[in-house]
Amino acid sequence: MSDAVVDDAVLILSELLSNACRHGRPLGRGMVGDGDVRAAWHVDKTGRLTVEVTDGGGPTRPVPATPSVTAHGGRGLNIITALADTWGVRDDVHGEVTVWVVVQAGHRHEDFATRVAAPSAAAISDLAFSDPFDDVD
Repeated sequence: MSDAVVDDAVLILSELLSNACRHGRPLGRGMVGDGDVRAAWHVDKTGRLTVEVTDGGGPTRPVPATPSVTAHGGRGLNIITALADTWGVRDDVHGEVTVWVVVQAGHRHEDFATRVAAPSAAAISDLAFSDPFDDVD
């Protein structure tokens, strides 16, 4: 397995675990903030790596957000979408929710850098950085 796939899988796992801890309930009967989540991975015969994180579900479904430029979060599933071949959500009869992601060599969306990079300050008209410096030579 290539280093690029492993690097992508590590970043994806980090995002999934962060989301499970932030938005999901722990597995079993634990209280929020105290309990377990489950992480798993496997490689199929074609070399596709699947990473999964399971928690006890939460009040919302995992969907990519459209955060503001100044938001401190909300970009994780967009990063996952850019890195993954595919991803989805699976519900269990016991209320457990698993987010799974498939990663394989050679698959990255072509516009990855533009999708996850912040816009330049000049592109944000409300900031008006140039106004205070108009008189400076």
